[in-house]
Amino acid sequence: MNWKITQIDVARVDAVAIMRAYMDEVASRYYGRQATEAEIDQALADEPGTDLVPPTGAFFVGYLGGAVAGCAGTRVVAPGISELTKVFVKPAHRGTGGAPALVAAAEETARRLGSRLMRLDTRHDLVEARALYAKVGYEEVDPFNDDRFAEHWFAKALS
Repeated sequence: MNWKITQIDVARVDAVAIMRAYMDEVASRYYGRQATEAEIDQALADEPGTDLVPPTGAFFVGYLGGAVAGCAGTRVVAPGISELTKVFVKPAHRGTGGAPALVAAAEETARRLGSRLMRLDTRHDLVEARALYAKVGYEEVDPFNDDRFAEHWFAKALS
């Protein structure tokens, strides 16, 4: 099956559902236990993704076999610099090419928005994400923010 990557508004049902699945996984891994609904709600309230919209951002949902299976977003954070965020593929769909396709869609949009550099931060426990970023050309760089959840920082030149 092939992935279909679609840019959609973060308020649409599919976007809300995949962001909730993303927050469930990252919060549960952070806590070392299943996150509660209240914790997921709080995480979504803290990082709603409402800035992942044109003209300075975008949100993508990946579909596999017609089902929502992953997401990624990008936002311009400074002139010539975009941030890659909310990259997620449901566990059952990992290893099928969706994550690189989602990242590529976000990168292409960042280029169209005038960015020459894409950067991101992630946590130590998100080993699959760190492996993905290395695989698609991101290099670990010095910290560029003081986000409390950031433990690794990556960047990639967009050509």
